[in-house]
This record gives sequence, structure tokens and C-alpha cells, in this order.
Amino acid sequence: MKELNRSTVKANLYPERIIQFGEGNFLRAFVDWIVWNMNEKTGFKGSVVVVQPIAQGMVDMLTKQDCLYHLILKGLDKGESVYTSQLIDVISRALNPYTQFDEYLKLAENPDMRFIISNTTEAGIAFNPDDKLTDQPASGFPGKLTQLLYHRFKTFNGAADKGMILFPCELIFLNGTHLAECIEKYIDLWQLGDKFAGWFRNCCGVYNTLVDRIVPGYPRESADEIRQQLGYNDQLLVEGEIFHLWVIEAPQCVAEEFPADKAGMNVLFVESEEPYHERKVTLLNGPHTVLSPVGYLYRLDTVRECVEDEVMGAFVRKVMYEELLPTLNLPEKELEEFAAAVLDRFRNPYVKHQVTSIMLNSFPKYKTRDLPGLKTYLERKGTLPEGLVLGLAGIITYYKGGKRGNDEIIVQDDEKIVSAVQALWASDDVNTVAQGVLSNEYIWGEDLNLVPGLTGKLAGYLADIREKGMVEVVKEVVHG
Repeated sequence: MKELNRSTVKANLYPERIIQFGEGNFLRAFVDWIVWNMNEKTGFKGSVVVVQPIAQGMVDMLTKQDCLYHLILKGLDKGESVYTSQLIDVISRALNPYTQFDEYLKLAENPDMRFIISNTTEAGIAFNPDDKLTDQPASGFPGKLTQLLYHRFKTFNGAADKGMILFPCELIFLNGTHLAECIEKYIDLWQLGDKFAGWFRNCCGVYNTLVDRIVPGYPRESADEIRQQLGYNDQLLVEGEIFHLWVIEAPQCVAEEFPADKAGMNVLFVESEEPYHERKVTLLNGPHTVLSPVGYLYRLDTVRECVEDEVMGAFVRKVMYEELLPTLNLPEKELEEFAAAVLDRFRNPYVKHQVTSIMLNSFPKYKTRDLPGLKTYLERKGTLPEGLVLGLAGIITYYKGGKRGNDEIIVQDDEKIVSAVQALWASDDVNTVAQGVLSNEYIWGEDLNLVPGLTGKLAGYLADIREKGMVEVVKEVVHG
């Protein structure tokens, strides 16, 4: 079996035009695949430079394979089974700004650079007042980005045609708006001047986007078989579903520069992405975020297993149809059709979406995906949605750490959040845990103990999970 690199396989290498913050499965299975299609089917002909957004990441693994990897897409398309395998060659190189800060800044000096794309999870777009311009690098993504943009501004003396187009893909509503606001705060904090502020506002575009593709990631169970079929020792295999959608709230002139729709991709340039965002985040990501901790503690490992299990499946449908769907303001028939399509995607027999892969940064995800629905449900129904509260209890229990059988529970989130939750668990008192988590304004930006009845209900579920186990608790919620 051959090693996968640019000396063992024929691969294109185009001029670097895109800076990508994030090297994870989703961006490689979605954005980079779309760029590959643009290169193949339009005159785009651009490469991507990946920037690792946090200190620990996959840059070394990417570099070892010359940033090449195969994308496996599997699913049903109009009732027909589809399986494709494609070598993705659009990433030219990968940088770690924590060890290659000078190389990172030099990206801004390339006159061909035009686009910046990111997916740093919901926790990524945040302002840190402790960041400094002289940090190498700033701690958060918006800080790093401001450093890069300021260096570009200085390099080209504020030339209007050297502005950048930014497509943040973090799954928060108005992601572009929030990112721009963070950059503006850094401009003020670091006193970067009115000229730079004007260049950023007038010559750069930060656009709201919505992305949609289920990406299970590395196909652990079938990886050896896939490598044998490919004939290459690809350690960066990534697996995704056939379905994809990218909604970009940007004018037609941006679409002309980034011709993804011309490449036959399901990429929409629209006046407002709000209706697409609300529907998708609530009815796809909302259930995902809840079923993952509950399903894992129920002793199920994949999304499909959760949906097809008699009891867990009923729980997922309860959350989706009874708790989340009634909080939306779109036509009920349209919402039900979308929800049914989501369940079909969850059941995709060709994709094993590990629930643990969804657990990354669960608290920020719950805040943006499920908390709005919980509040709206309470406002409209006068009671708390049981499934959504149980989902939060599942997250809190998962963050306690330890083991599930022989499996080590590996919690991945902001260390400040993980430490706070685990310190609360040290009290061994569920009321203390519930009150402490809900009062943590670093997580929520507010004190959720003020939500009527939430503290007691959450503490009750935490106690039930500990005393009865998740299987019995889910049964009680489903069967009333």
C-alpha cells in the first residue's frame, strides 16, 4: 500500500486564494470539497491554506500527507444508493500559528489571497479583552483574524482592492455579523486607527452563512477496507452524507467571485439566510445536540442507532415534533416535511455518525441550538419541555467524565467550562450542580436559574440519571 503524498499520486496545486481557519472533518468534507468542485468545473483554480485555530490540532497529520485526503460520500439520492470516493487536493499547506506565527502573518502579504473561511465551532466567535496585538498569536479566532487583516492593511497601504471576503461557517445565527463585531472591538481595544477601521468596513465583506451536511468524520470501522480499495495509506479519510447546502447572505458580485453555484453545488446566495438558519438549527442541530449525550449514556453509539431504537427513537421524535417544531413560525406542513427529511438523514444506512463526535463544545451548542426552543416552549405552553431539559442533564452528566463501561469519557470543550462543571460535581450534590451550571454566566451569558422551574427539574433529572440510569429515565419521559 502506497503512502499518500504528492509524489505518489497526481494532484493539482493552484495559487493560494483561500485562508481556512479550521482543519476538522466538517470543513474538509464540505468547504474543501466545494472548492475542489469549483476548480474542476469553473475557472476558479485556487488552493486553500489551512490555519489551525487552537494550539492542539491536525496540522502535523495534514502535512505528513501533503494535505491530501479522500472524501467518502454515501447516502440516498432520490431513492438511489450513492457511494463516491474522491481525492481532495485543494489544501496546499497547513500552518500552526502557535509555532509558525511569522508564516501565518505572511499569508496576508499574498496579493492573490481573497477569501477567509472558518468553522471554529459555536465557541469560536468570541471577544477576549485580554488579547493583545503583540500576542503570537491572539488566543481566539477573531483576535488572530484581526492581526492578519491589520498586517494585510499595512502591507498594501490600505489598498481597496486588497480587502478580503469572509465566510464564517460557525453555526450561530448572524455569524458574519457577530464576527465583524468582534473585529471592531479589537480595532478599538488595540487602537488600530480610523483608517484601518474604514478599510475593514468598506473593503472587506463579512457575510452571514448557513452550512448543512452531516459529517461523521473518520470511518473507524471501515477505514482499513477503504484504504485497501484505494491503495493508499490515507490516515485522514473523512466520510459525509450526500446532502449538502450552503446558504450565503451576499450580493451577486460575491457569487461571481466564488462561483460555487456555477459548479453545480447546492450553494445559494440570498438576501437573508434567517429562514434557512432557524429551520435547520432547530430541527436538525437541536435534536442532534440533545440525542448525543442521552444516546451515549443510553449505551448507543451512533445517530442511526438512536433513531432506530424503539425508545430512543420515540425520544428523538418527541423532542423534534412535540418540543422544537411548535416553537418555529413557519408553515406547519413545511416544518413537518423538513423534520421527516431530517429523520431520513439520521437513518442514513451508509453513514455511522458517532454521537461522541457531536459532543464537542456541547454547552455552546446547547445555548444556540436548544435553549431558545426551551424558552419559547415554556412561554407558549406554560411548562418546560422534558426532552430538552433531559438533554441538558445528559450533557452535564457526560461532562462529569469517568467511564461508560470500558469506554473512557473524553470531554472536549473550553477548559474553563469543563473545570467549572467537574468542580461542581465534586460536591456530589445534584442541586449544587444544577444551580451552579445554570448560574454560570460564562456559559450562558445569563443566570438560567431565573427560568421558572428549570433548576428543580434539571436537578431531578440529574438525580434520576445517577440513581436509575439513562435507559429508565428516557422510558419515563417517552411514556409519561
